[in-house]
Amino acid sequence: MKITNKFGLPQPFVDFIKNDKYSRGDADISVTSLIDSPRVALMRQKHQDEIEIDAVDQIWSLFGTSVHAILERSEDTMFSETEQRLYAEVNGWKFSGAIDRQEIDKKDGSVNIIDYKVTSVWSVIFGKVEWERQLNCYAYLCEQNYHAVFTPFSKEKKKVNKLNICAILRDWNRRDAEKKEDYPKTPVVLVDIPLWTPEERKKYINERISLHQNAQINYDLHNKLPLCSDDERWKKKDSWAVRKKAQKRALRVLDTEEEAIKYMEWHKNTDSAYMPKYTGGYEIDFRQGEYNRCKGNYCSVADFCQQYNKGVKNGKEEN
Repeated sequence: MKITNKFGLPQPFVDFIKNDKYSRGDADISVTSLIDSPRVALMRQKHQDEIEIDAVDQIWSLFGTSVHAILERSEDTMFSETEQRLYAEVNGWKFSGAIDRQEIDKKDGSVNIIDYKVTSVWSVIFGKVEWERQLNCYAYLCEQNYHAVFTPFSKEKKKVNKLNICAILRDWNRRDAEKKEDYPKTPVVLVDIPLWTPEERKKYINERISLHQNAQINYDLHNKLPLCSDDERWKKKDSWAVRKKAQKRALRVLDTEEEAIKYMEWHKNTDSAYMPKYTGGYEIDFRQGEYNRCKGNYCSVADFCQQYNKGVKNGKEEN
């Protein structure tokens, strides 16, 4: 990966980003990659030496790394563990995840998993499905491992009873917190994450491992990449815009074509009650939802991706 500095950031920023060496440990795949697109994972392997990222695009990642480094200084105790990488084997693949903090109940040994996120206020307000997937994968890993030998529960496998995101809000505003009811009241909030059943976790992880394995085999044998789903590309919903033919601005934008047709007919009837009557006609424009991850500089391999750059034609694609 090449790190550029097109905007002239101070060199220490650039050096830190260059030296930020992430490792999944001795594993075939990490939780982060497991819950992400197989296409993206394979393309990162393929274009590892060609990927170019500017330092300015990594600033918030740098900030997150710094926050993690500070919070990791919290001492481990008999009833807490910080930054522990855990492993499990599923379908012949070893996968791993680094859990920021585990707090152990003194009475029954149950574990509360906490993951630190430097994020936006809106991520907390609207939620992120990837948080739920990530932490439930951590819960699975946790329950495949035993408590540390120096704890009262050393002979027992861990049992997770709670999942939390500790969100550090980079764009928090005190005035909004005072005025808006649903706005976080502090710049650091603890978000409860739904805990799946053990069966749900196992099913999800088995499906994701198989998906990545099949993608890897197909790529190795046939040099073919799977396509990213709309969900993986963060696609906005399609919409239908109703407008008068003489105008570019939409009268209204709706979620379905049926709703757009009904609205257009209603507008025709409404306009016919006025004098002079509008006779210019109406049109409905289909607006395809944008792929925010591809277009928004959130995917490091977008420049090499034909699914993004050329689009999919007739359901097929050249890799």
